[in-house]
Amino acid sequence: MLQDIGVSHADNAPQAPSPQLDPAAMRARYRDAGLDESDLAADPFEQFEHWFAQAVDSGLHEPNAMVLATADAAGRPSSRTVLLKRFDRRGFVFFTNYGSRKGRDIEANPLVSLLFPWHGIARQVIVSGTAERTGRDETAAYFRTRPHGSQLGAWASEQSSRVASRAELDQLYAELADRYPEGVDVPAPSQWGGYRVVPDAVEFWQGRENRLHDRLRYVRAGAGWAVERLCP
Repeated sequence: MLQDIGVSHADNAPQAPSPQLDPAAMRARYRDAGLDESDLAADPFEQFEHWFAQAVDSGLHEPNAMVLATADAAGRPSSRTVLLKRFDRRGFVFFTNYGSRKGRDIEANPLVSLLFPWHGIARQVIVSGTAERTGRDETAAYFRTRPHGSQLGAWASEQSSRVASRAELDQLYAELADRYPEGVDVPAPSQWGGYRVVPDAVEFWQGRENRLHDRLRYVRAGAGWAVERLCP
């Protein structure tokens, strides 16, 4: 027989969040202007360049930030924010430690997704494609443009691996700073480099009133691209 310990069922009931913190009460109003097929560029790269320029001009913080979604060989997904560092008609490039979780996932399963969450202008771009390593020349050229501290950080961090403490990480960085002071060339680590996501589909999402958003997606069709409209 259960003992009565003087706690009512009401005491165990979940407390309603304040209106400011209630996700179900949060509403965003989207604009009237939308995205029509006649507005699109001939290919997704030109269209992305157009929208990216507008995102930059709007003053969004880090418009090159994108959510990279990967899955390992067993299909377990993971996601994280990375920074776009280059794009052209070959694809979208970011850099990372190849031994990181994302790097291990890509080596096992190169199919990935990128999401640019430009909430401030009610837009998203979603890229689906295949990630492939950039050449070492391209990696080295980009590495030389990084700030000195970021170059040392690439050496200090075995990304996604366990570290005993922050002090241990800081000590390793300090040792590298002694070895490679400002003004000394820092070589690109062999375990660090770029990935280029070669798209097979790119979706442009424009927020609209009443949640009837515009979603236009480019899909590879032979040597060109077909455009399809998706329900919101």
